[in-house]
Amino acid sequence: MTTFNIEQLQTELAQKNPRIVLKKALELFDNIAISFSGAEDVVLIDMAVAIRKDIQVFSLDTGRLHPETYRFIEKVRKHYQIDIELLTPDRDVLDSLVKKKGLFSFYEDGHQECCGIRKVEPLKRKLAHLDAWITGQRKDQSLDTRQDIPEVQIDTAFSTAEHRLVKFNPLLNWSSAQVWDYIEAYQVPYNELHERGFISIGCEPCTRAVLPNQHERAGRWWWESGAKKECGLHAGNLKK
Repeated sequence: MTTFNIEQLQTELAQKNPRIVLKKALELFDNIAISFSGAEDVVLIDMAVAIRKDIQVFSLDTGRLHPETYRFIEKVRKHYQIDIELLTPDRDVLDSLVKKKGLFSFYEDGHQECCGIRKVEPLKRKLAHLDAWITGQRKDQSLDTRQDIPEVQIDTAFSTAEHRLVKFNPLLNWSSAQVWDYIEAYQVPYNELHERGFISIGCEPCTRAVLPNQHERAGRWWWESGAKKECGLHAGNLKK
């Protein structure tokens, strides 16, 4: 990893093409990984492998994903001939939640506790061993929480006093339409659930298809208000 000034880097990468942001991220950091779950992330993988073949990729296996999503992960692994590390929840903590509250507690007391155990804690464990990570988050995914994100930032949610973590968001300014134009143009693998009205895909009990012209996040945690629709992976987006 070379030294850099985060403010200068933000200025340098502001409004830049995703490939330029990715190229800079991979130049600056050897110990960097792409977080993979959705269509945007495979676009990043497609771009990244053209720059560097040995890119690290990880995905969160919550234990509650759709069968189609597991098939999608395998399709991506084979298509790009890459290793995909699956991060799983701490078994003891998960057992305790399920024993005490059952399998669907999130419908009654919100999704934060379950997401914290199944997604945030495994991610935190992984990020503690990385210098930087790359996400597929876009501004238009959430009008409430993703409007002020820069192309590169210090990840305040997962950095510690001893470990500064950098986060790159190359697709920040792309629309959903641009993502799908790329997928079609470059024959990028995608989750078959997208063909059935699913846009933003998470765990099976917490995701449903959306109606025409509904915002993509309407299909996530639909029983909660829009401002809460972050699972905690991008907790830094939420204003205190």
